[in-house]
Amino acid sequence: MTKRNTQQRRHAIAALVQEQGEVSVEELTRRFDTSEVTIRKDLALLETGGLLLRRYGGAVCLPTEMVAEEDAEQMSLRKQAIARAAAARIRDHNRILIDSGTTTRAMIPLLGNKRGLVVMTNSLNVAGALRELENEPTLLMTGGTWDPHSESFQGQVAELVLRSYDFDQLFIGADGIDLERGTTTFNELVGLSRVMAEVAREVIVMVESEKIGRRIPNLELPWESIHTLVTDDALSGECRDRILAKGVTLICAPSANLNARRR
Repeated sequence: MTKRNTQQRRHAIAALVQEQGEVSVEELTRRFDTSEVTIRKDLALLETGGLLLRRYGGAVCLPTEMVAEEDAEQMSLRKQAIARAAAARIRDHNRILIDSGTTTRAMIPLLGNKRGLVVMTNSLNVAGALRELENEPTLLMTGGTWDPHSESFQGQVAELVLRSYDFDQLFIGADGIDLERGTTTFNELVGLSRVMAEVAREVIVMVESEKIGRRIPNLELPWESIHTLVTDDALSGECRDRILAKGVTLICAPSANLNARRR
């Protein structure tokens, strides 16, 4: 399939999600006569661009109007700002855990100047990006059962491996932040995330401000398990106050680059 056809398919998927509100991987596979692997890659890219939100077995539209191309670029810049702020907390020779996800993966290129890192991940994408660094860290994989929906390793084997180590920091994303409960996700497989939090001295959640206040059924990490939340500075004052009241360190990454792009 040509690059042009791939782009056309992705535009069509984004429009379909906006029209229907929700689509399944199975439905998209039939409609576009392609493989589930290809559709999942499309959904991952569209989510990175801020055009939809992946969920178990498919995707749903964002709880706002479909963003324009400029807004998608701004969302990418927000991820980069969050990644910079999170990476700044990592010291040389730290032992860190990095969960799967587009926001956590955005941090990887910023680790090239860190020395002596030991990094464990459950994501092949994160592992691949780490191996491209000039100062390649010592890389550990959780192993376990591959989950195609979260594109990561999960399960009891992964949890057992994790419990054999201890880490300075965990970097983890979220589908949403419930201001009362904690981080939330569409994925029902939350056991590994909780074990990750148990074996790390500092749990750092990386999430865009627009996801804060989003209520999603599955609780992943309660506030009691979270030490630091890194987001962008579009966060409202009310949300800031409610998060700080939970005893969490809040970092709002400056979005000066966003404002510069608008001018």
